[in-house]
Amino acid sequence: MKEIRNIISLYDEFRSSGTACALATVVSVEGSSYRRIGARLLVGADGRYTGGISGGCLEGDALRRAQRAIHEARPSKRVYDTLEGEDREIGIGLGCNGRIEVLFVPLDFADTHNQVEVLRARVDIREPRILVQTVEAPPGEPLDGVLSEVPPGAVDLPDSRSRVIDYTDAAGRPGKRLYERLRPELHLIVIGDNYDILPLVTTVRHLGWRCSVVGTRRKFNTALSAAADGLYDYGQAGALAVDDYTAVACMSHDFNRDKEMVEVFLPKAPPYLGLLGPRKRTLKMDAELRSESGLDLLGYDHLYSPIGLDIGAETPEEISVSVVAEIIRVFRERPGTSLREKPGAIHARY
Repeated sequence: MKEIRNIISLYDEFRSSGTACALATVVSVEGSSYRRIGARLLVGADGRYTGGISGGCLEGDALRRAQRAIHEARPSKRVYDTLEGEDREIGIGLGCNGRIEVLFVPLDFADTHNQVEVLRARVDIREPRILVQTVEAPPGEPLDGVLSEVPPGAVDLPDSRSRVIDYTDAAGRPGKRLYERLRPELHLIVIGDNYDILPLVTTVRHLGWRCSVVGTRRKFNTALSAAADGLYDYGQAGALAVDDYTAVACMSHDFNRDKEMVEVFLPKAPPYLGLLGPRKRTLKMDAELRSESGLDLLGYDHLYSPIGLDIGAETPEEISVSVVAEIIRVFRERPGTSLREKPGAIHARY
């Protein structure tokens, strides 16, 4: 979602200055690729751009093709294919043995339903959305560059992954549409106000997640205020909403404070609830919660205690990496092991 927000920001600059622009989107991937379906690159006629569709090897050609789409005022598609070797035609090498299809769509500022405006209307929605666009029109028909939303049950997306699906139009002619699952950005609620909170919040901000911090208000500083999306006193914690894309990390270093916050957030059933500190601390907290409020902390399937991945983290900065990596692992439903231990492809292929 961070990439989309950056695209919206630059698009607004282009619109204010009257600079024509086009949006490049990865609409199909076969084999290996640095970026996956849905990766986007916004390009202006003046050469400014944001986003990315590869590890850097395609961007030069993509910039030229996006500007061509602006000049021609119509969508176009380019296939970059190195499954059989280097793509000599454009003088680049993907270096990853893949086939990538990129759709280039010029954007009309007067069109309130252009692709960027469609994305803008959905960046703050806290539920997944499915977007669709035609990536291969029936024979004789041009690409229309239209991005729209379909109901969640309108199409079957195994493992909730974006994919291209064949279709036939009313005349029986074949075409292809990309159905893209757009997920909300993650929201991390951090409990604590000590010096180790800022590195975690800074890391989260860099990733483009939302971040709320709960602690003692008088201990919050300007750096934390600038990095977090919201600062809340302990008494305000109950007002924070928890949904399917929310993680909670209790890192106050205060047993009673963490227990108090577990009493607030455990009934909200966050997909990730992490507790800083040794396992014996959690065992003690579980025993007290059972006797005092009837809460079953250890029986909660989404409890992660001690918090973080086992990478030998020692400093606050390293601990923040450990915590963030574990949260990503949980929400992406991956094992968190070294990729060298994974047989086959890094990403699922369809």
